[in-house]
Amino acid sequence: MSLFQLKNALIQADLNRVKELLTIHPEWIERCDEEGIAMHLHGARSGDLQMIRYIAEYTRASLSTTDEMNRDMLHYAAQSGSVESCKYLVERCGLNVCRGDIASVTPYEIAKACAHQELAAYFQTVAGASLDEMYHNPIRRGMFPDPSIVRVGSDYYMVNSSFVYFPCIPISHSTDLIHWDIIGHAITNPDWSMLGELDGGRGYWAPDISYCDGLFYICATYRMNDGGSICRKQIVVTSKQPQGPYSQPAIFDEDGIDPSIFHDDDGRHYMLLNRGARIFEINQYATEQISEAVMLYYGDCKRAPEGPHLLKKDGYYYLFLAEGGTGPGHRETVARSKTLHGIYEPCPYNPILRQWDEKALIQRCGHAKPFCTQNGDWYMVYLCGRALDGKYTMLGRETSLDPITWTMDGWPLVNGGRGPSDLQIKPTGLVPSMVNEDTHAWMTPREPILGQIQQNAECITIVGSDVPLSDVKCRSLLVRRQTAFVFSFSFDMKFEQLPLAGEAGLTCYYDEHSFFTFGVARKEDIFYVSVCEQIGYEAKVHEPIAITASTEDTIKMMLHADGLTRHLAFASAGGELMDASVLTDTTYLSDEGVKIGKRFTGAMVGLYATRRAKATFSNIIYREGA
Repeated sequence: MSLFQLKNALIQADLNRVKELLTIHPEWIERCDEEGIAMHLHGARSGDLQMIRYIAEYTRASLSTTDEMNRDMLHYAAQSGSVESCKYLVERCGLNVCRGDIASVTPYEIAKACAHQELAAYFQTVAGASLDEMYHNPIRRGMFPDPSIVRVGSDYYMVNSSFVYFPCIPISHSTDLIHWDIIGHAITNPDWSMLGELDGGRGYWAPDISYCDGLFYICATYRMNDGGSICRKQIVVTSKQPQGPYSQPAIFDEDGIDPSIFHDDDGRHYMLLNRGARIFEINQYATEQISEAVMLYYGDCKRAPEGPHLLKKDGYYYLFLAEGGTGPGHRETVARSKTLHGIYEPCPYNPILRQWDEKALIQRCGHAKPFCTQNGDWYMVYLCGRALDGKYTMLGRETSLDPITWTMDGWPLVNGGRGPSDLQIKPTGLVPSMVNEDTHAWMTPREPILGQIQQNAECITIVGSDVPLSDVKCRSLLVRRQTAFVFSFSFDMKFEQLPLAGEAGLTCYYDEHSFFTFGVARKEDIFYVSVCEQIGYEAKVHEPIAITASTEDTIKMMLHADGLTRHLAFASAGGELMDASVLTDTTYLSDEGVKIGKRFTGAMVGLYATRRAKATFSNIIYREGA
């Protein structure tokens, strides 16, 4: 007898043989085959109801056990198309038709993809909507961390952290909460940005947006480099238009992070900060602190309480806090009080949002803000992270959305307390959004230097700094967020000048310690393609490739990314595309990849020039997917 015999009997739905084998070796049902798939999952693949019932009710199998893709019995049963088997797993075993695997694929989508129409129809009744009426989290992909949202009429505005990137603090707009477009930034004047020579990961943290009496308020923590007596201050800007322009930042010297502004219905205005939730009063235009900061509440789990937001509803002040640190233990909790200054009572259902599944793709969920639609429905935007191989958060921290329901005793629950959703029903009764994601896609690390970067509708021209990308003084690069694990990026490049030490081309960039360049340089009269990886303090230079080209020629450069792998190719002087290099380990482009400084941002892709090279880039294409 062998495990192979049990596997075959399960796949062939030979229930008598399965019973015979498990009577002798009951522990075999918990074992995995050579591909790491547990035996009970093979039984679900058969779609045989009697087999599935026997596994669930009479064997040692744990229905919480999943495969390496984090697929459970319902994922496998959905492949068979058996409605009765899937009904049993859903209605009697409580498995979720909208639970995603590590690629966010749900049993509902498997049934649809396999053209099992009757099963897909059943899953639709369980989910409460067709797939066209649903959305996948995250709703803002790539580096969109620390979300804050406000509704004005039927329009929604969201801000996210920008760290050292300029323009500072993106402002996104939506009318349907799913499709978003950057419409402006809170700080667009380089003289006001104060980014200077800040290290990567510093800059503008955890902004908040609010609206009161015709004025938009945006506040954020301004995080300086370590080493001084003060490394954190708060800034506030205001505007009558959501897209700006905004006022020159007012600076508050109160230490802390994650500010938010609360406008009480008596006309008074307050700023909240961590640690825990501290509060102080500010004037109407948020230019001056007019009271001392006092503690409202330290939090529920008492570890790293931050990101405070206040909501006034039904006679209560609800205080929302992110807790547990920004890693796997991140969560959102809530407390409430009849008076602004407390005492605050913790919610008995805390945490109201946390990822309970350690193998799920969406992790690190917290730093949330609740809001109500114009139709009276409640939602929450929150921070999350998706990690490649469960280890590498390459896209940075992103923004997800889930519904809030209010319990009979007046407490909010996010997604029914089940944690973040993979597949969720779209908010109803909202106007569809029209978006143009590329309008404000480009950024520079720190404020640009006049004349180094010029943009128009057709092309981008960059004049290289005298220093490399590993120096915080370098401003001659222009990048955009990587928004998918699989994507391509290409452009045509032509030099206006290329001195002997100069170089220009493509970069995948995390910060000054974590990037690679794929460029064209010149040595004497020979042009060559160069690849260099900056990994921490080490520069790894690849063997250059000589090419036939001159400053009169257009050179095409192309990148295809698939997970941690980067395929680099080029074509010179109108020739055929040639492979330049394959980088198989770009873990340094993730939050976890290098142990230097603050790793809070995300992978970027873009253009660069150094050492006074002047290059014009055209036909720039960024495309998600294979």
